[in-house]
Amino acid sequence: MEQAKKGFGKLVLLIGPSGVGKSAIVRQLRQSHPEFHYPRSATTRGRRPHEGDEMYYFVSNDEFDKLLADHKVLEWAIVHGHDRYATMKDEIIPHIEAGKIVLREVDVQGFLSIQNSTLFKDGHHPVQSIFIVPESTGQLISHIEKRSPMTPDELHRRLQSMEKELAYADHCDARVLNKEGKLKETVRDVENIILPAS
Repeated sequence: MEQAKKGFGKLVLLIGPSGVGKSAIVRQLRQSHPEFHYPRSATTRGRRPHEGDEMYYFVSNDEFDKLLADHKVLEWAIVHGHDRYATMKDEIIPHIEAGKIVLREVDVQGFLSIQNSTLFKDGHHPVQSIFIVPESTGQLISHIEKRSPMTPDELHRRLQSMEKELAYADHCDARVLNKEGKLKETVRDVENIILPAS
């Protein structure tokens, strides 16, 4: 992790494969750390049942194209073959410069793009990466299928993505194992990395 400049906060990236529990961890941290900033992503995917606006701006493909054309996006990616997701500059940079911890859930593509961005290279803005590791592939499949039914082809694509994503754990500053039924312990481990005891 790059050292924060005086008066600066930092961007904390929570990384891991789909179904590993990143969103559940962020929900818990929202409750215990309202002082953190939780930026929303822009996405072209459809809204899931019971999903609010806390984590995403749901936009059309045309609206997404306009965000790109207006240079309002820090990074973006096509996820699982069709849906587009973007990290908005205004949701990140001003808050770091105001001294806040900005917690962002990203996939591997987003992690690599942010790491290589001129805004974060060479310590311009401090960034810390935490990879959430599953207990097993079965755990991931179970979580994904509970969230949204999938065709066999979609499941196969997801499994291929998982294998590639897990290889990036070694590129992160820290890793945390998310054991089934032990969310509180996982959140505590993440907290200890973000806010180490002085």
